[in-house]
Amino acid sequence: MSNAYGDAPSDRRARGRPRAWDDKTSQNTIKSLDRAMEVLERLGELGGATLSDLAGDLGQAPASVYRVLFTLETRAIVDFEPASQTWHIGSGAFLIGSKFLRRTSLVERARPVLRALMRETGETANLGIERDGHVLFVSQVETHEAIRAFFPPGTISPMHASGIGKALLAQMDDRQVLDILAKTGQEEFTEHTLTKPDALLADLAATRARGYAIDAEEKNLGMRCIAAPIFDLHGEAIAGLSISGPSTRLPQSETETLARSVIEAAAAVTSGIGGQPAPAAFPGG
Repeated sequence: MSNAYGDAPSDRRARGRPRAWDDKTSQNTIKSLDRAMEVLERLGELGGATLSDLAGDLGQAPASVYRVLFTLETRAIVDFEPASQTWHIGSGAFLIGSKFLRRTSLVERARPVLRALMRETGETANLGIERDGHVLFVSQVETHEAIRAFFPPGTISPMHASGIGKALLAQMDDRQVLDILAKTGQEEFTEHTLTKPDALLADLAATRARGYAIDAEEKNLGMRCIAAPIFDLHGEAIAGLSISGPSTRLPQSETETLARSVIEAAAAVTSGIGGQPAPAAFPGG
Protein backbone atom coordinates (compact mmCIF):
# COMPACT_ATOMS: atom_id res chain seq x y z
CA MET A 1 0.00 0.00 0.00
CA SER A 2 1.29 3.43 -0.85
CA ASN A 3 1.27 6.37 1.52
CA ALA A 4 0.16 9.92 0.75
CA TYR A 5 3.44 10.62 -1.00
CA GLY A 6 3.13 7.61 -3.29
CA ASP A 7 5.80 5.61 -1.44
CA ALA A 8 5.51 2.16 0.01
CA PRO A 9 5.85 2.21 3.85
CA SER A 10 9.26 0.54 3.70
CA ASP A 11 10.51 3.26 1.37
CA ARG A 12 9.28 6.13 3.52
CA ARG A 13 11.92 8.74 4.33
CA ALA A 14 11.94 12.08 6.04
CA ARG A 15 11.15 15.07 3.85
CA GLY A 16 10.79 18.77 4.44
CA ARG A 17 8.00 19.01 1.89
CA PRO A 18 6.05 16.69 -0.43
CA ARG A 19 7.71 15.74 -3.69
CA ALA A 20 7.06 18.15 -6.58
CA TRP A 21 5.71 20.87 -4.27
CA ASP A 22 8.68 23.20 -4.68
CA ASP A 23 6.70 25.74 -6.67
CA LYS A 24 5.25 28.86 -5.11
CA THR A 25 1.92 28.85 -6.92
CA SER A 26 -1.39 29.58 -5.22
CA GLN A 27 -2.10 25.86 -4.71
CA ASN A 28 0.58 25.84 -2.00
CA THR A 29 -0.53 29.05 -0.32
CA ILE A 30 -3.03 29.08 2.56
CA LYS A 31 -4.69 32.40 1.90
CA SER A 32 -6.09 32.87 5.39
CA LEU A 33 -2.63 32.24 6.88
CA ASP A 34 -1.09 34.65 4.40
CA ARG A 35 -3.59 37.33 5.44
CA ALA A 36 -2.84 36.63 9.10
CA MET A 37 0.89 37.11 8.49
CA GLU A 38 0.13 40.39 6.74
CA VAL A 39 -1.82 41.57 9.79
CA LEU A 40 0.98 40.48 12.16
CA GLU A 41 3.74 42.11 10.11
CA ARG A 42 1.85 45.39 9.83
CA LEU A 43 1.02 45.42 13.54
CA GLY A 44 4.72 45.01 14.28
CA GLU A 45 5.62 47.87 11.94
CA LEU A 46 3.05 50.16 13.59
CA GLY A 47 4.17 49.24 17.09
CA GLY A 48 0.54 48.82 18.17
CA ALA A 49 -2.83 49.88 16.78
CA THR A 50 -6.56 49.83 17.40
CA LEU A 51 -8.66 47.40 15.40
CA SER A 52 -10.21 50.16 13.31
CA ASP A 53 -6.85 51.79 12.56
CA LEU A 54 -5.19 48.49 11.67
CA ALA A 55 -8.10 47.40 9.45
CA GLY A 56 -8.13 50.78 7.73
CA ASP A 57 -4.40 50.70 7.17
CA LEU A 58 -4.63 47.23 5.61
CA GLY A 59 -7.79 47.97 3.65
CA GLN A 60 -9.53 44.96 5.18
CA ALA A 61 -12.85 44.54 6.94
CA PRO A 62 -12.57 45.03 10.73
CA ALA A 63 -14.42 41.74 11.33
CA SER A 64 -11.85 39.83 9.27
CA VAL A 65 -8.91 41.50 11.00
CA TYR A 66 -10.50 40.85 14.42
CA ARG A 67 -10.77 37.11 13.71
CA VAL A 68 -7.07 37.07 12.86
CA LEU A 69 -6.14 39.02 16.00
CA PHE A 70 -8.34 36.87 18.23
CA THR A 71 -6.76 33.69 16.86
CA LEU A 72 -3.24 35.06 17.33
CA GLU A 73 -4.15 36.18 20.86
CA THR A 74 -4.98 32.60 21.86
CA ARG A 75 -1.33 31.77 21.11
CA ALA A 76 -0.02 34.93 22.82
CA ILE A 77 1.32 36.06 19.45
CA VAL A 78 -0.50 39.37 20.01
CA ASP A 79 -1.80 41.10 23.14
CA PHE A 80 -4.80 43.35 23.67
CA GLU A 81 -4.81 46.34 26.06
CA PRO A 82 -8.42 47.05 27.10
CA ALA A 83 -7.63 50.50 28.54
CA SER A 84 -6.28 51.87 25.28
CA GLN A 85 -8.16 49.44 23.02
CA THR A 86 -4.90 48.67 21.20
CA TRP A 87 -3.30 45.49 19.93
CA HIS A 88 0.43 44.78 20.21
CA ILE A 89 2.90 42.04 19.34
CA GLY A 90 2.84 39.51 22.20
CA SER A 91 5.27 37.37 24.12
CA GLY A 92 4.55 34.35 21.95
CA ALA A 93 6.03 36.12 18.95
CA PHE A 94 9.15 36.89 20.98
CA LEU A 95 9.52 33.26 22.03
CA ILE A 96 9.33 32.12 18.42
CA GLY A 97 11.84 34.76 17.40
CA SER A 98 14.20 33.78 20.18
CA LYS A 99 14.22 30.21 18.86
CA PHE A 100 15.51 31.61 15.56
CA LEU A 101 18.19 33.51 17.42
CA ARG A 102 19.26 30.37 19.29
CA ARG A 103 19.82 28.47 16.06
CA THR A 104 21.53 31.40 14.39
CA SER A 105 25.30 31.07 14.36
CA LEU A 106 27.50 33.84 13.03
CA VAL A 107 30.14 31.42 11.78
CA GLU A 108 27.55 29.06 10.31
CA ARG A 109 25.77 31.82 8.45
CA ALA A 110 29.01 33.39 7.27
CA ARG A 111 30.60 30.24 5.79
CA PRO A 112 28.71 30.17 2.47
CA VAL A 113 29.17 33.93 2.12
CA LEU A 114 32.92 33.60 2.72
CA ARG A 115 33.13 30.85 0.11
CA ALA A 116 31.25 32.95 -2.43
CA LEU A 117 33.42 35.99 -1.68
CA MET A 118 36.60 33.96 -2.15
CA ARG A 119 35.35 32.66 -5.50
CA GLU A 120 34.31 36.15 -6.62
CA THR A 121 37.51 37.96 -5.66
CA GLY A 122 40.01 35.11 -5.84
CA GLU A 123 41.37 36.07 -2.42
CA THR A 124 41.23 34.60 1.08
CA ALA A 125 38.05 35.61 2.93
CA ASN A 126 38.11 36.08 6.70
CA LEU A 127 35.68 36.51 9.57
CA GLY A 128 36.76 38.09 12.86
CA ILE A 129 35.32 39.43 16.10
CA GLU A 130 36.62 41.76 18.80
CA ARG A 131 37.98 40.14 21.96
CA ASP A 132 39.75 42.11 24.69
CA GLY A 133 40.82 44.88 22.33
CA HIS A 134 42.11 42.50 19.65
CA VAL A 135 40.72 40.81 16.55
CA LEU A 136 40.02 37.11 17.00
CA PHE A 137 39.72 35.32 13.65
CA VAL A 138 36.93 32.76 13.84
CA SER A 139 36.60 31.53 10.25
CA GLN A 140 38.48 31.63 6.96
CA VAL A 141 38.13 30.38 3.39
CA GLU A 142 41.51 30.27 1.69
CA THR A 143 42.21 31.16 -1.90
CA HIS A 144 43.67 28.52 -4.19
CA GLU A 145 46.56 30.83 -5.10
CA ALA A 146 50.04 29.71 -4.05
CA ILE A 147 50.75 33.03 -2.30
CA ARG A 148 48.01 33.77 0.18
CA ALA A 149 47.13 35.32 3.52
CA PHE A 150 46.67 32.83 6.34
CA PHE A 151 44.73 33.63 9.54
CA PRO A 152 43.49 30.29 10.90
CA PRO A 153 40.64 30.35 13.44
CA GLY A 154 42.01 31.32 16.83
CA THR A 155 44.55 33.77 15.45
CA ILE A 156 44.75 37.05 17.41
CA SER A 157 45.68 40.32 15.73
CA PRO A 158 45.98 43.92 16.98
CA MET A 159 43.04 46.04 15.92
CA HIS A 160 45.01 49.10 14.84
CA ALA A 161 46.92 47.09 12.19
CA SER A 162 44.04 44.96 10.90
CA GLY A 163 41.37 45.60 8.28
CA ILE A 164 38.70 43.91 10.38
CA GLY A 165 40.03 45.63 13.49
CA LYS A 166 39.72 49.06 11.92
CA ALA A 167 36.28 48.24 10.49
CA LEU A 168 35.14 47.54 14.07
CA LEU A 169 36.99 50.47 15.64
CA ALA A 170 35.30 52.78 13.14
CA GLN A 171 31.95 51.87 14.73
CA MET A 172 33.11 53.14 18.13
CA ASP A 173 33.38 56.69 19.36
CA ASP A 174 36.82 58.22 19.82
CA ARG A 175 36.77 57.67 23.59
CA GLN A 176 36.22 53.93 23.18
CA VAL A 177 39.00 53.74 20.60
CA LEU A 178 41.44 55.59 22.83
CA ASP A 179 40.55 53.35 25.78
CA ILE A 180 41.43 50.28 23.71
CA LEU A 181 44.69 51.83 22.52
CA ALA A 182 45.62 52.67 26.12
CA LYS A 183 45.43 48.96 26.93
CA THR A 184 46.92 47.46 23.79
CA GLY A 185 49.24 50.17 22.47
CA GLN A 186 50.02 50.70 18.79
CA GLU A 187 52.94 48.44 18.05
CA GLU A 188 54.83 49.18 14.83
CA PHE A 189 54.91 46.16 12.52
CA THR A 190 55.94 47.83 9.25
CA GLU A 191 56.79 51.32 8.07
CA HIS A 192 53.08 51.70 7.19
CA THR A 193 51.68 50.89 10.64
CA LEU A 194 49.67 53.71 12.22
CA THR A 195 51.48 54.16 15.52
CA LYS A 196 49.95 57.47 16.68
CA PRO A 197 46.38 57.82 18.02
CA ASP A 198 45.66 60.91 15.91
CA ALA A 199 46.74 59.11 12.74
CA LEU A 200 44.53 56.14 13.53
CA LEU A 201 41.53 58.33 14.39
CA ALA A 202 41.92 60.14 11.07
CA ASP A 203 42.05 56.79 9.27
CA LEU A 204 38.90 55.64 11.08
CA ALA A 205 37.11 58.82 10.02
CA ALA A 206 38.04 58.03 6.41
CA THR A 207 36.82 54.47 6.95
CA ARG A 208 33.43 55.71 8.11
CA ALA A 209 33.16 58.06 5.14
CA ARG A 210 33.88 55.44 2.48
CA GLY A 211 32.17 52.47 4.20
CA TYR A 212 35.10 50.05 4.40
CA ALA A 213 38.47 49.68 6.08
CA ILE A 214 41.88 49.09 4.50
CA ASP A 215 45.00 47.48 5.90
CA ALA A 216 47.63 48.79 3.49
CA GLU A 217 50.66 46.67 4.43
CA GLU A 218 50.28 47.83 8.03
CA LYS A 219 50.74 44.38 9.60
CA ASN A 220 52.77 42.58 6.94
CA LEU A 221 54.74 44.10 4.09
CA GLY A 222 53.37 43.13 0.70
CA MET A 223 49.91 42.17 2.06
CA ARG A 224 46.71 44.21 1.90
CA CYS A 225 43.24 43.73 3.34
CA ILE A 226 39.77 45.23 2.71
CA ALA A 227 37.12 44.82 5.43
CA ALA A 228 33.55 45.77 6.35
CA PRO A 229 31.51 45.36 9.55
CA ILE A 230 28.66 42.95 10.30
CA PHE A 231 25.76 44.20 12.44
CA ASP A 232 23.43 42.45 14.89
CA LEU A 233 19.70 43.00 15.39
CA HIS A 234 20.45 46.13 17.44
CA GLY A 235 22.51 47.65 14.62
CA GLU A 236 25.74 47.18 16.57
CA ALA A 237 28.92 45.93 14.89
CA ILE A 238 29.66 42.45 16.23
CA ALA A 239 32.10 41.15 13.62
CA GLY A 240 34.04 42.04 10.52
CA LEU A 241 34.47 40.34 7.18
CA SER A 242 37.47 40.83 4.90
CA ILE A 243 39.51 39.69 1.96
CA SER A 244 43.29 39.66 2.20
CA GLY A 245 46.13 38.92 -0.16
CA PRO A 246 49.31 40.18 -1.82
CA SER A 247 49.41 43.87 -2.73
CA THR A 248 50.09 42.86 -6.33
CA ARG A 249 46.65 41.21 -6.50
CA LEU A 250 44.93 43.86 -4.34
CA PRO A 251 46.33 47.06 -5.87
CA GLN A 252 45.01 50.44 -4.89
CA SER A 253 43.47 50.85 -8.34
CA GLU A 254 41.16 47.86 -7.68
CA THR A 255 40.26 48.77 -4.10
CA GLU A 256 36.83 50.31 -4.75
CA THR A 257 35.69 47.45 -6.98
CA LEU A 258 36.79 44.81 -4.47
CA ALA A 259 35.38 46.82 -1.56
CA ARG A 260 31.89 46.67 -3.10
CA SER A 261 32.07 42.89 -3.02
CA VAL A 262 33.23 42.91 0.60
CA ILE A 263 30.49 45.34 1.68
CA GLU A 264 27.83 43.24 -0.07
CA ALA A 265 29.14 40.08 1.58
CA ALA A 266 29.10 41.71 5.04
CA ALA A 267 25.54 42.90 4.39
CA ALA A 268 24.53 39.35 3.42
CA VAL A 269 25.84 37.98 6.73
CA THR A 270 24.12 40.82 8.61
CA SER A 271 20.84 39.84 6.95
CA GLY A 272 21.48 36.15 7.58
CA ILE A 273 21.78 36.61 11.35
CA GLY A 274 18.73 38.86 11.51
CA GLY A 275 20.75 42.04 11.92
CA GLN A 276 19.90 45.56 10.94
CA PRO A 277 21.09 46.52 7.44
CA ALA A 278 24.45 48.23 7.47
CA PRO A 279 24.12 52.00 7.13
CA ALA A 280 25.24 53.70 3.94
CA ALA A 281 28.10 55.29 5.88
CA PHE A 282 29.41 54.35 9.29
CA PRO A 283 28.26 56.59 12.15
CA GLY A 284 30.63 59.34 13.14
CA GLY A 285 33.04 59.10 16.01
